[in-house]
Amino acid sequence: MSFEKLDQLGRRLEALEHAMSILGADEATHMAVGGGEKRAEAMSNLAGLYHRQATAPEVADWLDAAEGESLDEDQSAALREFRRQHTNMTCLPPEFVERQTSARMRSEQLWRSLRAQNDWTSFEPALEGVVQLVREEAQLRAEALGLAPYDALMEQYDPGNRVADITPVFAELKAFLVDFVPEALAVQEERLTKTPLKPLSGVYPTERQRELGLAMMQAVGFDLTRGSLSVSHHPFCGGVPTDVRITTRYKQNEFLSALMGVLHETGHALYEQNLPADWSHWPSGKARGMSVHESQSLFVEKQLGRNPAFWHWALPEVEKHLGEAWTIDEILPHVHHVQRGLIRVDADEVTYPLHVILRYELEQELVTGRLEVADLTEAWDAKMQAYLGLSTIDNPADGPMQDVHWPSGAFGYFPSYTLGAMMAAQQWAALIKAHGSADEDIAKGDFEAVNEWRRDKIWSQGSRWSTPELMEKATGEKLDARYFAAHLKARYGRP
Repeated sequence: MSFEKLDQLGRRLEALEHAMSILGADEATHMAVGGGEKRAEAMSNLAGLYHRQATAPEVADWLDAAEGESLDEDQSAALREFRRQHTNMTCLPPEFVERQTSARMRSEQLWRSLRAQNDWTSFEPALEGVVQLVREEAQLRAEALGLAPYDALMEQYDPGNRVADITPVFAELKAFLVDFVPEALAVQEERLTKTPLKPLSGVYPTERQRELGLAMMQAVGFDLTRGSLSVSHHPFCGGVPTDVRITTRYKQNEFLSALMGVLHETGHALYEQNLPADWSHWPSGKARGMSVHESQSLFVEKQLGRNPAFWHWALPEVEKHLGEAWTIDEILPHVHHVQRGLIRVDADEVTYPLHVILRYELEQELVTGRLEVADLTEAWDAKMQAYLGLSTIDNPADGPMQDVHWPSGAFGYFPSYTLGAMMAAQQWAALIKAHGSADEDIAKGDFEAVNEWRRDKIWSQGSRWSTPELMEKATGEKLDARYFAAHLKARYGRP
């Protein structure tokens, strides 16, 4: 049977994925500096081997023949994903991939040095080259997939998401946030006027923070026999479902950033650890795209980790591991702090979506040609002023140069961040309908019912469904901005 050949191919590809994932995680955490050149060579060869096997001429024949075979429901879902994967991997000609890879690497290298110098003028030509190639890529993918160009780019990160569906939801959220951000800031100011912020003590040894993080990870469901916690320059979740590697970074003068990093990456890890093991070698057994993955990390970080109920349970753990006694009223102003800022990665959950929507709107215009790179700094500044009341016109390093995504050619990725936050809020609302006592359970450190709902609705489904289908099946509704808005109002608005 041809499906059996695809099944065997899946096992070979899974083995290569395993090797590349562990090598990548090791490079970021433990590899000696001198190992870089050979590690890059090894990973490049493995990536080439993976691509050659996944796109071998006979694979197309197996896919066609398998369509006529008698398959069960799980196998049919796997076949759909095998075909989608194959189409996405074969729609770009090798010479184009080589040209694009070279341009991306040159652009990203320039970005790393020129951003530090705030030198937009020198960087602009490199970005223009990347954008031109992204337009070519979008057209090639669009023709192969039968989609609009920007939809074809998003398909790489979130299968099934379309501009026609996302734009109205983002427009509704943007209209709400532009009005709500000033309200949230005013409410915060009123509270701090009545009760000034209690400063952190500023003495938090790394090992004690690590022990606190491990206790939190285990409590919310992380399986320490199938994963680990390390240190890296930037927090990430890597490895494979049977050996998940998560990292954070520590500051000695405060503990919340490291802890929230741990919780965020634990959300990613729980998804990976609970994917359907029987399908692990099929594309349908993998996580369903970036926005779903982000919804799982933000669920743990925001819906759980910034939930007042969580801190009723967590504060004794903080005292136990860090020796610092806090009341719920003293810690929440730190956990719920809101502030307008220029930098996306430093933004709180109220202002963060506006950073993403700005990029979503601009990159569509860049891909379609309605906006040229030469006009990007002005366009960015106009939206930043309209959405957050801040200007970057003389500071491109903290404007369109601040993220690595565009220099590296990753267009269509940004929507995933805010879609994930919206999905997490909608999942929480559906969970509360099913388990009305969720907050009471969390306040006692009991996360079993919460995780059981997520395991059933999200984790166990793998990539059986498209992103919109998965959300609708899990929550009973299509993605709706009102759940995220209601979440923010309840947490940051006027009582």
